[in-house]
Amino acid sequence: MRKFNIRKVLDGLTAVSAVASASSAAQQQQAGNRETEIQETLQSEHFQLCKTVRHGFPYQPSALAFDPVQKILAIGTQTGALRLFGRPGVECYCQHDSGAAVIQLQFLINEGALVSALADDTLHLWNLRQKRPAILHSLKFNRERITFCHLPFQSKWLYVGTERGNIHIVNVESFTLSGYVIMWNKAIELSSKSHPGPVVHISDNPMDEGKLLIGFESGTVVLWDLKSKKADYRYTHDEAIHSVAWHHEGKQFICSHSDGTLTIWNVKSPTKPFQTITPHGKQLKDGKKPEPCKPILKVEYKTTRAGEPFIILSGGLSYDTVGRRPCLTVMHGKSTAVLEMDYSIVDFLTLCETPYPNDFQEPYAVVVLLEKDLVLIDLAQNGYPIFENPYPLTIHESPVTCCEYFADCPVDLIPALYSVGARQKRQGYSKKEWPISGGNWGVITQSYSEIIITGHADGSIKFWDASAITLQVLYKLKTAKVFEKSRNKDDRPNTDIVDEDPYAIQIISWCPESRMLCIAGVSAHVIIYRFSKQEVTTEVIPMLEVRLLYEINDVETPDSEQVPPVPTPGTGSNPQSVVPQSHPSTSSSSSDGLRDNVPCLKVKNSPLKQSPGYQIELVIQLVWVSGEPPQQITSLAINSAYGLVVFGNCNGIAMVDYLQKTVLLNLGTIELYGSNDPYRREPRSPRKTRQPSGGMLTVASCMCGLSNLYSESVKKLRTSYITGLCDINEGTVVPEDRCKSPTSDVKDNSFSRSRSSSVTSIDKESREAISALHFCETFTRKADTSPSPCLWVGTTLGTVLVIVLNLPPGGEQRLLQPVIVSPSGTILRLKGAILRMAFLDTTGSLVPPAHETWREHYEDKDEKEKAKKRRPVSVSPSSSQEISENQYAVICSEKQAKVISLPSQNCIYKQNITETSFVLRGDIVSLSNSICLACFCANGHIMTFSLPSLRPLLDVYYLPLTNMRIARTFCFTDNGQALYLVSPTEIQRLTYSQETCENLQEMLGELFTLVETPEAPNRGFFKGLFGGGAQSLDREELFGESASGKASRSLAQHIPGPGGIEGVKGAASGVVGELARARLALDERGQKLGELEEKTAAMLYSADSFSKHAHEMMLKYKDKKWYQF
Repeated sequence: MRKFNIRKVLDGLTAVSAVASASSAAQQQQAGNRETEIQETLQSEHFQLCKTVRHGFPYQPSALAFDPVQKILAIGTQTGALRLFGRPGVECYCQHDSGAAVIQLQFLINEGALVSALADDTLHLWNLRQKRPAILHSLKFNRERITFCHLPFQSKWLYVGTERGNIHIVNVESFTLSGYVIMWNKAIELSSKSHPGPVVHISDNPMDEGKLLIGFESGTVVLWDLKSKKADYRYTHDEAIHSVAWHHEGKQFICSHSDGTLTIWNVKSPTKPFQTITPHGKQLKDGKKPEPCKPILKVEYKTTRAGEPFIILSGGLSYDTVGRRPCLTVMHGKSTAVLEMDYSIVDFLTLCETPYPNDFQEPYAVVVLLEKDLVLIDLAQNGYPIFENPYPLTIHESPVTCCEYFADCPVDLIPALYSVGARQKRQGYSKKEWPISGGNWGVITQSYSEIIITGHADGSIKFWDASAITLQVLYKLKTAKVFEKSRNKDDRPNTDIVDEDPYAIQIISWCPESRMLCIAGVSAHVIIYRFSKQEVTTEVIPMLEVRLLYEINDVETPDSEQVPPVPTPGTGSNPQSVVPQSHPSTSSSSSDGLRDNVPCLKVKNSPLKQSPGYQIELVIQLVWVSGEPPQQITSLAINSAYGLVVFGNCNGIAMVDYLQKTVLLNLGTIELYGSNDPYRREPRSPRKTRQPSGGMLTVASCMCGLSNLYSESVKKLRTSYITGLCDINEGTVVPEDRCKSPTSDVKDNSFSRSRSSSVTSIDKESREAISALHFCETFTRKADTSPSPCLWVGTTLGTVLVIVLNLPPGGEQRLLQPVIVSPSGTILRLKGAILRMAFLDTTGSLVPPAHETWREHYEDKDEKEKAKKRRPVSVSPSSSQEISENQYAVICSEKQAKVISLPSQNCIYKQNITETSFVLRGDIVSLSNSICLACFCANGHIMTFSLPSLRPLLDVYYLPLTNMRIARTFCFTDNGQALYLVSPTEIQRLTYSQETCENLQEMLGELFTLVETPEAPNRGFFKGLFGGGAQSLDREELFGESASGKASRSLAQHIPGPGGIEGVKGAASGVVGELARARLALDERGQKLGELEEKTAAMLYSADSFSKHAHEMMLKYKDKKWYQF
């Protein structure tokens, strides 16, 4: 009777089959018993999934607001997102559940609250006094559409303008409507026969809160008296109005119009404008009216004590400036500065010294929100320089094509990258501090460093410091500068493997310890980089060309000479063009007109100056073969200890010794099997005519990384480097007859794929691609008694093959003696394409690949002598283990995971991860001093499994919609961290660690801080005496229920939100949450007590003053008779 391991059975019913196979393995060999001794410490309670932070520029921004006292910036987007920015490192992301576009934002200045108006006619009040802001109240308008909102400083009454031309008033404390309504037909001339259009502007007179200025789209402006409920003045203009702004004295206002003009009006002269300006209009002779210009979308009018006022506007350029970039115009006195922007202007705000509208504004900066950037302009310096932006908003500078995430990096790595990156910074920025400086940083609870690497469409690579939930760019590498740029269209015939972005990065392989970097690009090119702190000039760029061909000869009559043994070094390999004997070219001279032996890109032949940082070690390019372009690279790996790089595609695999600059291995995928090929391959002769560019892969076979999809604009179709043809547009897929890609069957907004499960035959046009590569030191064959360096190769058909590496001794011998490469004959099989491989030792610890530690490559002679004596540092513990000890290979495919005992090659654990979907990303990661397998499935599930037993620990449905961008960029790393590109401009980070979730509240920054509101401007003696200065208004008396009655219930619906103290309850847990709640309650109580104390003191002072005046009056008139008064 078979004995079960009871402990494993109790760990979960899903692991029963795995335990059974483990016990049978134990009966077969002694090593099989050792696996039961591994104590797995990870349990389900160690895992919890939650979003941590979002970095990058807000995608599709639509609204902007600034709190001048708290110094916090808010940006709303077309997808209902809300991003809040304080000092560098203080950021926050919120989301409106409806997903409707944010049309306007209004801060309750210095109150820790924000009102958002959405395109679905809802208003929301956000509480910013907690680390994760929440909605306190919502108000849904049912019968009218919201077009404009205005909240006066230190007022609780919000004016809401609508499309019908009416103005409603909302109490922001209770979020209820007042019965006071300004109807459009009361505001305009009674004699007017037409509707004035939607409300486009509302503001109160800076000097008289009782006067409300209302701008209608048609060109009518009305000054409304709130007390008498009638219009004081009406100002009419022929051109439509876009925006209105007051002079701080309340005697003039300025309007911007659709014909590119500005009109300045005196309040008491409604018949005609005091002045009309056309900032960009050509002044014609004979006093004729200037030619019309484009609309001025917004204008601001800001005054200074010392000089002329500033008039700042967007738009208004003349129509003949075709192709000119969007501009912001700053008019100051007689000077006019036109500041060109890189993208369209969404909105702008002028930052001023005072929050009071009735004082000199003293503008010091302009925040310009662009379609894809945020720019701050310094108004105080000559030439209006911009501030250096400290936020990580340049992720999308070029579309992100891939990314990798590394946690627990060497401590000297971030300083090294920062020091070389600091030299790349631009000059000419403003000398002043960044003016958006609100909030406080959170408590740093992480001790380890994290690095994110992003690859981009223009061939650039960016290194980011991602430690402690922040993000800062460290260093940028431009890989395209090694290639000649094509001058004209006729000069670029070789790049037609892709239509555009020929330098786009597809795969990044990086060794943090040795700092060696290897990238694979879309034009079938691989570049190896070495890190150096010294500047060098490379006279000749080292280059290799590799001819990698997919060729199946007639199966029935194979020619033995066509399949020689694995090539060994020294077989006449020319470093400039390596043409393996197993693939004789049809015609290298292209006598039949077919392109042959030509790479897609041309490497520069002139000396290349290389700055400190990453410098080129070797460029490898695949070449055209008999009119067929090279297939894009699907997998890549580099090993610094061995000095090797290996890459594969759907044609085969190539290995290069980058120290000796030679090709060691160049085989078709079929040749890797030798005589052990389990598939019946159809002959591929005669050669079919080449399909049009982009149609090379009809792949049921190629899957793993997903690339070349940029969702920003409509672009041409291009070949996905692994999935065939996919549309560039987000969420769209090419019809099935064009391509069978992992996204070809899209149902319910999720990935699904039908693929033949048969492993006995392959479709004529399908190709087996190399999908995973892993260098390691392990047991290569069943008979092995000790581990040795080798390469494990995984394919899209679920096969794992092992290649043995025979390395020469270190030092000088490594550069002279050849590396011997030979197949081991070991073949393992899984269901689905292989995604990831890793190795465990007998204790269940991860065996990392061997690596060298970094040292400066360009060092003096003494150091070089020492270096020659060094051996590569292998961190593999297996080399010091006893002969009897074994290892475990962990292999994850699209469908399942297996743990295989080595050297016996028995499968001791197996887990079918998904039946109906497939795994997009799988990583073997460390967490809480243990390791696990983390998987992200195409159906949106995130799962983790223990190792080695593959017990399910976490299974959460995370993403409601999976698209190609997320699939291409999702990655896990150690310590429970993960990320993906949530939009073309933003990175979303998340954690699957319970410990990080608990500490998150502490780590997040605080947006709201207690700041004293500046003093109101002094009215002056004469203004106080003669009734000048600002006139206050008791709005409660006008808008309160007792005066104006109740609003119609059908007009708007109040929806209570989860914010405030309740929001903190939901957002926090444990002691941290209790502290946050207590602190928030104390803050609010302290603030209310402070206000109460101030009011009491004021009342006491008033009573005392009244008492004194009464006593003086009594003494004065005490002895007088009534007739003497």
